[in-house]
Amino acid sequence: MSEPLILGIESSCDETGIALVRGNELLFDAVASSMDEHARFGGIIPEVASRAHLEAMVPTLRRALNEAQVDLSDVDAVAVTAGPGLVGPLTIGASAAKALALAINKPLYGVNHVVGHAAVDKLVHGDFPDRFMSLVVSGGHSSLLLVDNIATDVTELGSTLDDAAGEAFDKVGRLLGLPYPGGPHIDRLAREGNPNAIKFPRALTSKKDQAKHLYDFSFSGLKTAVARWVESRQDAGEEIPLNDVAASFADAVADVLTAKTITACELHGVDTLVVGGGFSANSQLRDMATARCAEAGIELRIPPIRYCTDNGAMIAALGSSLVAAGVAPSQLDIPVDSSMPLTITHV
Repeated sequence: MSEPLILGIESSCDETGIALVRGNELLFDAVASSMDEHARFGGIIPEVASRAHLEAMVPTLRRALNEAQVDLSDVDAVAVTAGPGLVGPLTIGASAAKALALAINKPLYGVNHVVGHAAVDKLVHGDFPDRFMSLVVSGGHSSLLLVDNIATDVTELGSTLDDAAGEAFDKVGRLLGLPYPGGPHIDRLAREGNPNAIKFPRALTSKKDQAKHLYDFSFSGLKTAVARWVESRQDAGEEIPLNDVAASFADAVADVLTAKTITACELHGVDTLVVGGGFSANSQLRDMATARCAEAGIELRIPPIRYCTDNGAMIAALGSSLVAAGVAPSQLDIPVDSSMPLTITHV
C-alpha cells in the first residue's frame, strides 16, 4: 500500500507555495512569488502580499495538481502553515486549506513554518537520524533547533535577539545602495572580495555573552558597524570597496552562525546538521559550514537552493512526517499564530 498523499500550502510571507508529497517523494512543487511587487517598497508589504496570495492560490493549486497528475480527491491530508509569519498572508493560506480539507473530507494539519524548513531536507537526503541539529536561517529567522523527532519533539536552543541573518543582509544591501532583496547581491559581491579586509565584530561570542547567550545570535550591532565604517569612508571622500565590505560582512555572519552551531552539535553529542531557510542559499555560509563540519566530523545536510526559500514542499514534508507519526489532525477552527513558538510543530 502506498504512503499517504499530502497537499502542502505555504503562505507565510510573499510566496504562494503548493506541493504534493508522498512519503519522502516530492511529486510537484508550485510556487508563485510576489517579490517583484514588493521591490519598489524596499521590503514586504503585508497587504500587497495578502492580495497576491488571494490571486495566486487557485491557479497555483491547479498547476500543482496538473503537474503531479493527481486529482484533489486523491489527497489524503492537507497541511498548511499556521505560523510564524505575517497574519494576513497566513490567514489566506489557512482559509484555503480549511476549505479544501472540508470539501474533500480529509484531515487538516496546521504546521510550523520554521520547522518545515528543516523537514524539507528529508525529500532530498532521506529519513532523518534519531537526533540531529538544525540551523534555520532566513529573512525573519535565525534559529538553532535540537530535533529528536521532526514531528513531535523539537527544542529551540537559541535564536536571534534582534535582526535575523537575512534581514541584516537586506539592510546592509540597502545601506550599500544595492537592489532589494540585498542578500543575493551581497553574496555575489562577496565572492569577489577579501573577507579579511575589514574586521567586523562577532556579537555574543565573548566569554561573558557565551555564559548567557551560548546559542543565541545578534546581527543588529554588526549592521551598525558596517554603517559606521561606510559612513566614515564617505565623510573622508574615499571610495567604498563594495566587494571587500560585502565579503567581510558576509564572513562575520557565517562565522558566528557556524561557530555557535558546531558548538551546539558537540555539546549535545549530535553528529548530523541540517541547514535550511532562505539564507542557507548564501555561498559563504555553505562553504564555511562544509569546512567546519568536515573538521568536526559532523554530517552536513543542506538541500538545494530551490528548497531553501519558502515553498509548499517543506509544509507537505512536515505534514507527511506528522501523518507518519500518527499525530492527531488539527481542528478546522485553528487560528494562525504570527509568533508561533518553535517547540510547537503543529496546532
